[in-house]
Amino acid sequence: MMQPRPIRPSSARLRMRLPSLFASLLFAANDLASGSVGGSAPLPTDSVYQLSLPLTDQHGKTRDWRIHRGQPQVVAMFYSSCPNMCPLIVDSGKAVEHALAPAERSGIGLLYISLDPARDTPSTLDRLAKKRRLDPAHWSLASPRAEDVRGVAGVLGVRYRQLADGQFNHTSALLLLDQDGRIVARTERMGAVDPQFIEAVHRVVARR
Repeated sequence: MMQPRPIRPSSARLRMRLPSLFASLLFAANDLASGSVGGSAPLPTDSVYQLSLPLTDQHGKTRDWRIHRGQPQVVAMFYSSCPNMCPLIVDSGKAVEHALAPAERSGIGLLYISLDPARDTPSTLDRLAKKRRLDPAHWSLASPRAEDVRGVAGVLGVRYRQLADGQFNHTSALLLLDQDGRIVARTERMGAVDPQFIEAVHRVVARR
């Protein structure tokens, strides 16, 4: 008795499907390259989020910093064992936070990125966040991969140099990113409120 032959798509049908499959893959690749993820609009060309940057936060979660797109961010680079300037960088972030009304505070995040990922593990960053009483609803302390430190410092305009004793000389600055990751304000006034920077935060949060 003759067995039924398995039904296979004809080569002509496969040839018809290949261009559409290729086009779908090409569109997906273009979305990833432009930072258009999850159906969002393409990133502006001057967005810092054009840089792909995995960050591991104080809770041990590793996510690309594009997860913060959609909410303005106050961003700084620091490291937890810094004895002098970095505590003032944290104080400056807290001063920004305290200068905002509660409704404004919920509309902005504070993202502090470590210059020293070898030592700034999630547990180290978590201890620092608790010691400084940084609200986890607003603050993210995070470390990049060692090979990504120079890249993120470059896009944020932070200069740094590691010293023989393991400490760092580095730019002390707060940067304000709008919801699409464009740098809209910058201050190097540490340990006190910079009125012009605060005014920029008010404007960005109001536009959100």
